[in-house]
Amino acid sequence: MTVRRTAWVGLAVAVAGLAACTSPAESPDPTTTPTRTSAESPPTSAPATGQVTEVDDIIGDLAVPWGIAFLPDGQAVVTLRDAAQLVLVGPDGAATDVTGPGADELADVVVPGGEGGLLGVAVLGSSDGAVDLALYATAADDNRVLRGTLDGSTLGELRPILTGIAKAGNHDGGRLAVGPDGSLYVTTGDAGDPPSAQDPDSLNGKILRITADGDPAPGNPDGDSPVWSLGHRNVQGIGWAPDGRMFASEFGQNTWDELNLIEPGGNYGWPEVEGEGAVDGFVEPVAVWGTDDASPSGLAVTADAVYLAGLRGERLWRVPLTDDGVGTPHALLDGERGRLRAVEPAPDGSLWVVTGNTDGRGSIRPGDDRILRVVVD
Repeated sequence: MTVRRTAWVGLAVAVAGLAACTSPAESPDPTTTPTRTSAESPPTSAPATGQVTEVDDIIGDLAVPWGIAFLPDGQAVVTLRDAAQLVLVGPDGAATDVTGPGADELADVVVPGGEGGLLGVAVLGSSDGAVDLALYATAADDNRVLRGTLDGSTLGELRPILTGIAKAGNHDGGRLAVGPDGSLYVTTGDAGDPPSAQDPDSLNGKILRITADGDPAPGNPDGDSPVWSLGHRNVQGIGWAPDGRMFASEFGQNTWDELNLIEPGGNYGWPEVEGEGAVDGFVEPVAVWGTDDASPSGLAVTADAVYLAGLRGERLWRVPLTDDGVGTPHALLDGERGRLRAVEPAPDGSLWVVTGNTDGRGSIRPGDDRILRVVVD
Protein backbone atom coordinates (compact mmCIF):
# COMPACT_ATOMS: atom_id res chain seq x y z
CA MET A 1 0.00 0.00 0.00
CA THR A 2 1.28 3.45 -0.87
CA VAL A 3 2.02 5.62 2.15
CA ARG A 4 0.86 9.20 1.59
CA ARG A 5 1.82 12.15 3.77
CA THR A 6 -1.30 13.45 5.52
CA ALA A 7 -0.05 15.32 8.59
CA TRP A 8 0.64 18.60 6.81
CA VAL A 9 -1.90 20.76 5.07
CA GLY A 10 0.34 22.47 2.52
CA LEU A 11 3.95 22.66 1.57
CA ALA A 12 6.65 20.97 3.60
CA VAL A 13 10.26 21.97 3.43
CA ALA A 14 13.25 20.07 4.73
CA VAL A 15 16.86 20.90 5.17
CA ALA A 16 19.48 18.32 4.39
CA GLY A 17 23.19 18.16 5.10
CA LEU A 18 25.37 16.61 2.46
CA ALA A 19 29.10 16.56 1.90
CA ALA A 20 30.26 18.11 -1.36
CA CYS A 21 32.08 16.10 -4.03
CA THR A 22 35.81 16.72 -3.77
CA SER A 23 36.85 15.04 -7.02
CA PRO A 24 35.17 13.42 -10.03
CA ALA A 25 35.73 10.00 -8.47
CA GLU A 26 34.10 10.89 -5.14
CA SER A 27 30.39 11.19 -4.38
CA PRO A 28 28.29 12.52 -1.49
CA ASP A 29 27.99 10.22 1.51
CA PRO A 30 24.85 8.08 0.94
CA THR A 31 24.44 7.59 4.69
CA THR A 32 23.79 11.27 5.38
CA THR A 33 20.28 11.69 6.83
CA PRO A 34 18.36 14.92 6.20
CA THR A 35 16.46 16.65 8.98
CA ARG A 36 13.06 18.20 8.38
CA THR A 37 11.12 21.32 9.23
CA SER A 38 7.60 22.12 8.10
CA ALA A 39 5.29 24.99 7.23
CA GLU A 40 1.53 24.96 7.31
CA SER A 41 1.08 26.43 3.83
CA PRO A 42 3.17 27.93 1.02
CA PRO A 43 3.89 31.64 1.17
CA THR A 44 1.48 33.79 -0.80
CA SER A 45 4.11 36.20 -2.13
CA ALA A 46 7.80 36.18 -2.96
CA PRO A 47 10.29 37.50 -0.42
CA ALA A 48 12.29 40.67 -1.01
CA THR A 49 14.95 38.77 -2.91
CA GLY A 50 14.50 36.08 -5.51
CA GLN A 51 11.92 37.98 -7.52
CA VAL A 52 11.51 38.10 -11.29
CA THR A 53 12.75 41.42 -12.64
CA GLU A 54 12.54 40.75 -16.37
CA VAL A 55 10.69 38.39 -18.72
CA ASP A 56 11.32 38.43 -22.47
CA ASP A 57 10.12 36.20 -25.26
CA ILE A 58 13.08 34.59 -27.01
CA ILE A 59 11.09 32.64 -29.60
CA GLY A 60 7.55 31.43 -30.23
CA ASP A 61 5.89 29.18 -32.77
CA LEU A 62 7.20 25.99 -31.16
CA ALA A 63 5.16 22.79 -31.13
CA VAL A 64 5.58 20.68 -27.96
CA PRO A 65 9.12 21.73 -27.01
CA TRP A 66 10.58 19.45 -24.34
CA GLY A 67 14.35 19.47 -23.73
CA ILE A 68 16.91 22.27 -23.90
CA ALA A 69 20.71 22.40 -23.63
CA PHE A 70 23.18 25.18 -24.35
CA LEU A 71 25.99 24.70 -26.84
CA PRO A 72 29.49 26.20 -26.41
CA ASP A 73 28.68 28.92 -28.96
CA GLY A 74 25.77 30.22 -26.87
CA GLN A 75 22.99 28.71 -28.95
CA ALA A 76 20.50 26.33 -27.36
CA VAL A 77 19.46 23.05 -28.90
CA VAL A 78 15.77 22.33 -28.29
CA THR A 79 13.91 19.06 -28.80
CA LEU A 80 10.39 19.00 -30.24
CA ARG A 81 8.74 15.99 -28.66
CA ASP A 82 6.05 15.02 -31.17
CA ALA A 83 7.78 16.26 -34.33
CA ALA A 84 10.99 14.37 -33.39
CA GLN A 85 13.03 17.37 -34.49
CA LEU A 86 15.88 19.49 -33.16
CA VAL A 87 15.96 23.28 -33.42
CA LEU A 88 18.88 25.60 -32.71
CA VAL A 89 17.88 28.86 -31.00
CA GLY A 90 20.23 31.81 -30.64
CA PRO A 91 20.14 34.43 -27.88
CA ASP A 92 18.46 36.78 -30.36
CA GLY A 93 15.72 34.25 -31.08
CA ALA A 94 17.06 33.23 -34.47
CA ALA A 95 16.04 29.62 -35.15
CA THR A 96 17.68 27.02 -37.37
CA ASP A 97 16.31 23.56 -38.07
CA VAL A 98 18.82 20.75 -37.57
CA THR A 99 19.22 18.61 -40.70
CA GLY A 100 21.47 15.78 -41.82
CA PRO A 101 21.47 11.99 -41.55
CA GLY A 102 20.87 12.05 -37.80
CA ALA A 103 17.84 14.27 -38.19
CA ASP A 104 16.46 11.91 -40.85
CA GLU A 105 17.10 9.00 -38.51
CA LEU A 106 15.20 10.67 -35.68
CA ALA A 107 12.19 11.03 -37.96
CA ASP A 108 12.34 7.29 -38.67
CA VAL A 109 13.23 5.99 -35.19
CA VAL A 110 11.20 8.14 -32.80
CA VAL A 111 7.62 6.99 -32.17
CA PRO A 112 5.78 9.80 -30.38
CA GLY A 113 2.76 8.97 -28.26
CA GLY A 114 1.41 10.11 -24.92
CA GLU A 115 4.37 11.46 -22.96
CA GLY A 116 6.90 9.77 -25.24
CA GLY A 117 8.79 11.11 -28.22
CA LEU A 118 12.03 13.05 -28.58
CA LEU A 119 12.68 14.14 -25.00
CA GLY A 120 15.93 15.05 -23.26
CA VAL A 121 19.15 16.41 -24.73
CA ALA A 122 22.61 16.89 -23.23
CA VAL A 123 25.97 18.08 -24.49
CA LEU A 124 28.63 15.41 -23.97
CA GLY A 125 31.57 17.45 -25.24
CA SER A 126 32.94 19.39 -28.19
CA SER A 127 35.94 19.36 -30.48
CA ASP A 128 36.89 21.64 -33.38
CA GLY A 129 33.47 23.25 -33.34
CA ALA A 130 31.55 19.96 -33.47
CA VAL A 131 29.44 18.94 -30.47
CA ASP A 132 28.61 15.44 -29.24
CA LEU A 133 24.97 15.20 -28.19
CA ALA A 134 23.02 12.63 -26.21
CA LEU A 135 19.30 12.36 -26.96
CA TYR A 136 16.54 10.47 -25.13
CA ALA A 137 14.04 9.01 -27.58
CA THR A 138 10.97 6.80 -27.50
CA ALA A 139 11.39 4.16 -30.20
CA ALA A 140 9.09 1.40 -31.42
CA ASP A 141 9.93 -1.02 -28.61
CA ASP A 142 11.64 0.98 -25.88
CA ASN A 143 13.01 4.26 -24.63
CA ARG A 144 16.68 4.69 -25.48
CA VAL A 145 19.62 7.06 -25.37
CA LEU A 146 21.21 7.99 -28.71
CA ARG A 147 24.51 9.69 -29.41
CA GLY A 148 25.46 11.78 -32.44
CA THR A 149 27.70 14.66 -33.51
CA LEU A 150 26.29 18.07 -34.35
CA ASP A 151 28.47 20.07 -36.74
CA GLY A 152 26.92 23.47 -37.27
CA SER A 153 23.29 22.60 -37.95
CA THR A 154 24.05 19.15 -39.35
CA LEU A 155 23.52 16.09 -37.17
CA GLY A 156 25.59 13.06 -38.10
CA GLU A 157 24.53 9.44 -37.88
CA LEU A 158 23.20 8.30 -34.52
CA ARG A 159 24.08 5.26 -32.50
CA PRO A 160 22.21 3.88 -29.48
CA ILE A 161 24.30 3.80 -26.31
CA LEU A 162 21.58 2.63 -23.89
CA THR A 163 18.48 0.63 -24.83
CA GLY A 164 15.82 -1.45 -23.12
CA ILE A 165 14.15 1.23 -20.99
CA ALA A 166 10.47 0.25 -20.97
CA LYS A 167 8.12 2.70 -22.69
CA ALA A 168 4.48 3.53 -22.04
CA GLY A 169 1.91 6.22 -22.70
CA ASN A 170 3.14 8.00 -19.59
CA HIS A 171 5.96 7.96 -17.03
CA ASP A 172 8.73 7.77 -19.65
CA GLY A 173 11.21 9.93 -17.72
CA GLY A 174 13.57 11.34 -20.31
CA ARG A 175 15.78 14.03 -18.79
CA LEU A 176 19.51 13.90 -19.57
CA ALA A 177 22.33 15.86 -17.91
CA VAL A 178 26.10 15.64 -17.62
CA GLY A 179 27.13 15.84 -13.99
CA PRO A 180 30.15 17.63 -12.52
CA ASP A 181 31.93 14.27 -12.59
CA GLY A 182 31.57 14.06 -16.39
CA SER A 183 29.11 11.15 -16.27
CA LEU A 184 25.82 11.16 -18.18
CA TYR A 185 22.78 10.94 -15.91
CA VAL A 186 19.52 9.56 -17.32
CA THR A 187 16.10 9.76 -15.65
CA THR A 188 13.53 7.05 -16.28
CA GLY A 189 9.90 6.63 -15.22
CA ASP A 190 8.14 3.50 -14.05
CA ALA A 191 6.30 3.28 -17.43
CA GLY A 192 3.07 2.47 -15.62
CA ASP A 193 4.59 -0.49 -13.75
CA PRO A 194 5.22 0.84 -10.22
CA PRO A 195 6.98 -2.29 -8.84
CA SER A 196 9.72 -1.87 -11.45
CA ALA A 197 10.95 1.18 -9.51
CA GLN A 198 12.01 -1.15 -6.67
CA ASP A 199 13.54 -3.79 -8.96
CA PRO A 200 17.31 -3.23 -9.11
CA ASP A 201 17.47 -5.24 -12.34
CA SER A 202 15.02 -2.93 -14.12
CA LEU A 203 16.11 0.31 -15.78
CA ASN A 204 12.75 1.90 -15.00
CA GLY A 205 11.91 4.15 -12.07
CA LYS A 206 15.57 5.07 -11.70
CA ILE A 207 18.24 7.65 -12.16
CA LEU A 208 20.98 6.02 -14.22
CA ARG A 209 24.64 7.04 -14.42
CA ILE A 210 26.58 5.98 -17.49
CA THR A 211 29.63 6.85 -19.56
CA ALA A 212 29.40 8.59 -22.92
CA ASP A 213 29.48 5.13 -24.50
CA GLY A 214 26.60 3.83 -22.37
CA ASP A 215 28.52 1.66 -19.90
CA PRO A 216 27.89 1.82 -16.14
CA ALA A 217 29.99 4.73 -14.90
CA PRO A 218 32.89 3.95 -12.56
CA GLY A 219 31.91 4.43 -8.93
CA ASN A 220 28.27 3.36 -9.29
CA PRO A 221 26.79 1.64 -6.21
CA ASP A 222 26.85 -1.63 -8.19
CA GLY A 223 29.79 -1.53 -10.56
CA ASP A 224 27.98 -3.72 -13.09
CA SER A 225 24.79 -1.65 -13.12
CA PRO A 226 23.94 1.82 -14.46
CA VAL A 227 21.56 2.41 -11.51
CA TRP A 228 22.49 5.44 -9.39
CA SER A 229 19.25 5.70 -7.38
CA LEU A 230 15.91 3.86 -7.38
CA GLY A 231 12.35 4.05 -6.11
CA HIS A 232 11.33 6.88 -8.45
CA ARG A 233 7.91 7.32 -10.08
CA ASN A 234 8.86 9.74 -12.85
CA VAL A 235 11.89 12.00 -12.46
CA GLN A 236 11.71 14.91 -14.91
CA GLY A 237 14.55 17.17 -13.83
CA ILE A 238 18.06 16.88 -12.38
CA GLY A 239 20.79 19.38 -11.54
CA TRP A 240 23.75 20.08 -9.26
CA ALA A 241 24.55 22.84 -6.80
CA PRO A 242 28.06 24.34 -6.88
CA ASP A 243 28.99 22.29 -3.79
CA GLY A 244 28.10 19.03 -5.59
CA ARG A 245 24.64 18.35 -4.14
CA MET A 246 22.41 16.68 -6.73
CA PHE A 247 18.70 17.53 -6.85
CA ALA A 248 15.83 15.90 -8.76
CA SER A 249 12.19 16.82 -9.36
CA GLU A 250 9.61 14.06 -9.31
CA PHE A 251 5.94 13.74 -10.25
CA GLY A 252 3.72 12.36 -7.53
CA GLN A 253 0.60 10.32 -8.22
CA ASN A 254 -2.38 12.08 -6.71
CA THR A 255 -1.09 13.78 -3.58
CA TRP A 256 2.53 14.93 -3.35
CA ASP A 257 5.18 16.05 -5.82
CA GLU A 258 8.76 15.99 -4.59
CA LEU A 259 12.12 17.73 -4.67
CA ASN A 260 14.74 15.18 -3.72
CA LEU A 261 18.37 15.36 -2.71
CA ILE A 262 19.90 12.44 -4.59
CA GLU A 263 22.24 10.07 -2.80
CA PRO A 264 24.11 7.29 -4.63
CA GLY A 265 22.28 4.04 -3.97
CA GLY A 266 19.40 5.91 -2.32
CA ASN A 267 15.90 4.44 -2.44
CA TYR A 268 13.20 7.12 -2.78
CA GLY A 269 10.30 4.90 -1.87
CA TRP A 270 7.97 4.65 -4.85
CA PRO A 271 5.51 2.91 -4.91
CA GLU A 272 5.59 2.34 -1.14
CA VAL A 273 5.83 6.05 -0.31
CA GLU A 274 4.49 9.17 -2.03
CA GLY A 275 5.81 12.35 -0.47
CA GLU A 276 7.13 12.28 3.08
CA GLY A 277 6.44 8.94 4.71
CA ALA A 278 9.03 8.46 7.49
CA VAL A 279 9.62 4.86 6.42
CA ASP A 280 12.92 3.21 7.32
CA GLY A 281 15.13 2.51 4.33
CA PHE A 282 13.69 5.28 2.13
CA VAL A 283 15.18 8.74 1.58
CA GLU A 284 12.88 11.62 2.54
CA PRO A 285 12.20 14.46 0.07
CA VAL A 286 13.52 17.90 0.98
CA ALA A 287 10.32 19.60 -0.21
CA VAL A 288 6.84 18.47 -1.30
CA TRP A 289 3.92 20.15 -3.04
CA GLY A 290 0.34 19.19 -3.75
CA THR A 291 0.12 17.99 -7.35
CA ASP A 292 -2.18 20.89 -8.28
CA ASP A 293 0.55 23.32 -7.22
CA ALA A 294 3.51 21.84 -9.07
CA SER A 295 3.68 18.71 -11.26
CA PRO A 296 7.36 19.58 -11.62
CA SER A 297 9.10 18.94 -14.91
CA GLY A 298 12.51 20.45 -15.73
CA LEU A 299 14.85 21.63 -13.00
CA ALA A 300 17.75 24.08 -12.89
CA VAL A 301 20.22 24.77 -10.10
CA THR A 302 22.09 28.06 -9.75
CA ALA A 303 24.50 29.27 -7.09
CA ASP A 304 21.65 30.35 -4.83
CA ALA A 305 18.53 28.33 -5.65
CA VAL A 306 16.84 25.34 -7.25
CA TYR A 307 14.18 26.18 -9.85
CA LEU A 308 11.40 23.75 -10.82
CA ALA A 309 9.20 24.24 -13.88
CA GLY A 310 5.60 23.42 -12.95
CA LEU A 311 3.22 21.99 -15.54
CA ARG A 312 -0.12 21.58 -13.81
CA GLY A 313 0.85 24.21 -11.25
CA GLU A 314 1.77 26.75 -13.98
CA ARG A 315 4.51 28.17 -11.77
CA LEU A 316 8.26 28.42 -11.62
CA TRP A 317 9.12 27.34 -8.09
CA ARG A 318 12.24 28.81 -6.54
CA VAL A 319 13.77 26.90 -3.62
CA PRO A 320 16.64 28.82 -1.99
CA LEU A 321 19.82 26.94 -1.23
CA THR A 322 21.29 27.17 2.25
CA ASP A 323 24.64 25.97 3.53
CA ASP A 324 23.11 22.80 4.96
CA GLY A 325 19.93 22.29 2.91
CA VAL A 326 17.16 24.35 1.37
CA GLY A 327 14.94 27.23 2.44
CA THR A 328 11.26 27.97 1.94
CA PRO A 329 10.05 27.65 -1.67
CA HIS A 330 8.11 30.44 -3.33
CA ALA A 331 6.33 30.71 -6.68
CA LEU A 332 7.38 32.86 -9.63
CA LEU A 333 5.45 33.46 -12.89
CA ASP A 334 2.38 32.23 -11.03
CA GLY A 335 -0.15 31.42 -13.76
CA GLU A 336 1.29 34.06 -16.08
CA ARG A 337 2.54 31.84 -18.91
CA GLY A 338 0.63 28.60 -18.45
CA ARG A 339 2.32 25.23 -18.19
CA LEU A 340 6.11 25.30 -17.78
CA ARG A 341 8.05 22.34 -19.18
CA ALA A 342 11.75 23.07 -18.74
CA VAL A 343 14.15 25.57 -17.22
CA GLU A 344 17.86 25.94 -18.00
CA PRO A 345 20.53 28.40 -16.79
CA ALA A 346 21.73 30.52 -19.74
CA PRO A 347 25.30 31.70 -20.33
CA ASP A 348 24.30 35.31 -19.52
CA GLY A 349 23.05 34.37 -16.04
CA SER A 350 19.36 34.39 -16.90
CA LEU A 351 17.04 31.39 -16.98
CA TRP A 352 15.51 30.11 -20.21
CA VAL A 353 12.06 28.70 -19.47
CA VAL A 354 10.23 26.49 -21.97
CA THR A 355 6.43 26.55 -21.85
CA GLY A 356 4.31 23.42 -22.34
CA ASN A 357 0.88 24.60 -23.43
CA THR A 358 0.67 22.51 -26.61
CA ASP A 359 1.44 19.11 -25.09
CA GLY A 360 -2.17 17.93 -24.96
CA ARG A 361 -2.60 18.28 -21.20
CA GLY A 362 -4.67 20.77 -19.29
CA SER A 363 -6.38 23.73 -20.91
CA ILE A 364 -4.65 24.50 -24.18
CA ARG A 365 -3.98 28.22 -24.31
CA PRO A 366 -4.36 30.10 -27.58
CA GLY A 367 -1.10 30.59 -29.44
CA ASP A 368 2.07 28.59 -29.56
CA ASP A 369 4.69 27.48 -27.09
CA ARG A 370 7.74 29.60 -26.59
CA ILE A 371 11.01 30.07 -24.78
CA LEU A 372 11.17 32.85 -22.19
CA ARG A 373 14.25 34.63 -20.89
CA VAL A 374 13.67 35.18 -17.17
CA VAL A 375 15.88 37.28 -14.92
CA VAL A 376 15.65 36.72 -11.15
CA ASP A 377 17.36 39.18 -8.83
